[in-house]
Amino acid sequence: MSLHHKLAVLVALGLAAPAFADNPYRLKPGATGDLCLECHLTVQETMKLPYVHTPVKEGNCSECHNPHTSAHGQLLAAEAGEICSNCHGDVVPDDPRSVHAAIVEGNCITCHDPHASQHENGLAEAGNQLCFSCHDAMATKLGNARFPHPPASDSCLTCHDPHASTKAEFLLTQETSALCADCHDASNASFVERHMGYPVADSRCTSCHDPHGGETAGIFLANVHAPLTRKMCNQCHQASSSPDALATKKAGVELCRSCHSKEVNAIEASDRLHWPVADDTSCLHCHSPHASNEDALLFMPTKELCGSCHENSVKMLDAAAFKHAPAQEGSCSVCHAPHASDNPLLMQSARVDDLCATCHDWSSHSSHPIGEGYVDQRNMNVTMNCLSCHEAHGSPFRSFAIKDPAGDLCVECHQQITK
Repeated sequence: MSLHHKLAVLVALGLAAPAFADNPYRLKPGATGDLCLECHLTVQETMKLPYVHTPVKEGNCSECHNPHTSAHGQLLAAEAGEICSNCHGDVVPDDPRSVHAAIVEGNCITCHDPHASQHENGLAEAGNQLCFSCHDAMATKLGNARFPHPPASDSCLTCHDPHASTKAEFLLTQETSALCADCHDASNASFVERHMGYPVADSRCTSCHDPHGGETAGIFLANVHAPLTRKMCNQCHQASSSPDALATKKAGVELCRSCHSKEVNAIEASDRLHWPVADDTSCLHCHSPHASNEDALLFMPTKELCGSCHENSVKMLDAAAFKHAPAQEGSCSVCHAPHASDNPLLMQSARVDDLCATCHDWSSHSSHPIGEGYVDQRNMNVTMNCLSCHEAHGSPFRSFAIKDPAGDLCVECHQQITK
């Protein structure tokens, strides 16, 4: 009979299970913790801190550590996140909409000290300083903001759950409009006046305002659409007194055409359209109608925005050992027209070589012939250009070569030099 079956029989008979059922390492009394402290003197000092982790306080080091050997660092009995979840499995609720990256990666000790701390809940730092240890850009932004948003300055936890949220993205404790309504009464006369009488109570406040702080008293995002700056909401929306006040006067690109007719007409006259501008959503696939922290009112940084559709290109770029600077920096529009073009792949120039020549004088670093007079030996229907040998975004090989320049690349055409 197996040990498991024997234990089951003992329990069924009402008899006491062997002591090692709760002591898998069969340690002597005190050996689960007190004995450890005889060598690990620094832990003794740690235990003098105000907040001590329960297993440490109870002298149960073996609850987390294997006293003999382990495949994990610090002789941990399993991966750190797995150990934590044995007791703290409820920190991530069922069906969360967003989960803190540290938890997803099993890095609970990024925020919590596993033994003891000066701070409640075993936190490694107090207050916002803990969040800023990873989110340093936010620390800089709040420190430099002319008008910081008090909740963000006081405590990140005013709006964010540190572990996971079932209610909203970005670990927000509620959806944006409900969260803002905790402090801002949309029925207040001053609030209504500032919003030109429009019923914005259920709107996404962050489409105009930066929730952390900004350079204006209204903490608007860095770049604001001109009609909003001029308080001319009715240029795009129905009158504030209308039953459907937030509805736009026109749909899709026709609304944008009212002001941007020159740009829209040029787009529509092109041979090739970028698909987002061609459907009913049109400009709003990429641009915010109200405000943004990005140039041209883009919803997000260019690389991230383009990558939301061109995911494979971004993955290949991230994996490349040698990355083309414009692609790596997210300057996609250096080579590609974001709206429309008469050229394949929406390129800014009809000829690849001309486009590359805007940055690279190829004639100064290569004697390899390219151009209309030179046929690609691998495909007699194609002439040689920069992309015959180079990847436009990035490559595992130096000089962005499509294959190893020291071997496979050249012999694809020059078979006579094959060894």
